[in-house]
Amino acid sequence: MTDTRTPGVPAIEDGALVSTNPATGDEAGRVPVSDEKAVIAAVDRGREAGVWWAALGFDGRRTRLLQWRALMAERIEELADLTHVETGKPVADAVVEALAAIEHIDWAARNAKRVLGPRKVRSRLVVAEHSAHLEYQPYGVVGIIGPWNYPILTPLGPASGALAAGNAVVLKPSEYTPVVGQWLADTFAQVVPEHPVFQVVHGLGDVGAALCRSGIGKLAFTGSTATAKKVMAACAENLVPVIIEAGGKDAMIVDADADVQAAAEAAVWGAMTNAGQTCIGIERVYAVAPVYDEFVAAVVAKAGKLKLGEDIGPMTMPGQLDVVRRHIDEALASGGRAVLGGADAVQAPSVAPTVLVDVPEASAAIQEETFGPTLTISRVVDADEALAKANALPYGLGGAVFGKKNAVRIARRMRSGMVSVNSAMAFVGMATLPFGGVGDSGFGRIHGEDGLREFGVAKSITVRRGPSLLPAMTFERTPAQVQRIVKTLKLLYARRP
Repeated sequence: MTDTRTPGVPAIEDGALVSTNPATGDEAGRVPVSDEKAVIAAVDRGREAGVWWAALGFDGRRTRLLQWRALMAERIEELADLTHVETGKPVADAVVEALAAIEHIDWAARNAKRVLGPRKVRSRLVVAEHSAHLEYQPYGVVGIIGPWNYPILTPLGPASGALAAGNAVVLKPSEYTPVVGQWLADTFAQVVPEHPVFQVVHGLGDVGAALCRSGIGKLAFTGSTATAKKVMAACAENLVPVIIEAGGKDAMIVDADADVQAAAEAAVWGAMTNAGQTCIGIERVYAVAPVYDEFVAAVVAKAGKLKLGEDIGPMTMPGQLDVVRRHIDEALASGGRAVLGGADAVQAPSVAPTVLVDVPEASAAIQEETFGPTLTISRVVDADEALAKANALPYGLGGAVFGKKNAVRIARRMRSGMVSVNSAMAFVGMATLPFGGVGDSGFGRIHGEDGLREFGVAKSITVRRGPSLLPAMTFERTPAQVQRIVKTLKLLYARRP
């Protein structure tokens, strides 16, 4: 029988989702497809499992999560090889991805009790008869819809926080990378065999929609801005809160006092790693005039050494080839020049590294997310012009600044959730910092303390510890007591600063 599958395109055969290698078309694995009833059943199981998991307490969950972390570290070669087969990315890239994911699990496990555990909060004089207490209680079941470009790191960002906070998790991996998602759940079950705390449901977009409507307590989504809006609409039907990490079109600014060679190295990495299929990848560079020519030459020299099939893998999603081709063609047609790669760069299933200059700001290559190993470099007069252009798009995920004297000040003025100074994408590996964007790049945070708090419901508790000196909240207050309240209020707050 002739195999009619398109390499890299998921297919459903006999109730199973079949994943294939985007470079060779070889089968990477198959997993059972979940229908709506199966999704609801998984969430119901997760709700019961979540009660048990939450009852373990922070210390019990910490132990299990650290065991999972250790198991993943022991089997990192296996995970990296599987990710390479399913996505096509180089094994080295998969190892780096797994490393970042393991780091986030470790940090969440070790810090959840400190960040989310019960604690006493200072009271105020006018309610001094009450002590104040704060804790964060789990939502129950957190749904996660993951992407295909980073099938380890991206779902484990929210999963690590959700699990450390005491929630059960139901993950819907991308249909392009279901086998990696299943591996994550299977290894978790080896260290938590008692209950289905971390489950996976597989399928196409309808399965993700079913997860939104399944009764979960919260959803974390990573994907395109267009799909994010559909996810939010589905979750809104039941007022399910969401964390959205959507598209990006991240910019790098290279100031006059930058280390040009270091900036070029970071730009090539930021633009070309994972074949450019990175939501926080560098897609635009604005270099000030004094260093522009040197910077372009350095980028071309470094990017020109990259090899297809070795440093640059295939497009995981074959349809992305058309997007990359259109962006390159439109940039060239509108007056842009290719100083590396160009019109013939798209060589299915891969794209050769491409560097474009003199591209008009209105071009799709600058306005839209390309998600391929391409980079536009634009000459600007100064950092102010660079900032104006970098901030002009509705996206606002990450960014980078290279320079010395004013680099941090420039970074603060970038309209984005994250910025790396004198590096590219360093923030994604920093487990102590929140990760997320603004504008069309989404909202909410994963990672760090802010990320942990996303997966717990803030619960405020007051405890009376004595009689009220200012009895305001009672019908038994007397006129004299009301006058005392007025006098106290004026004493405390009527003075102008």
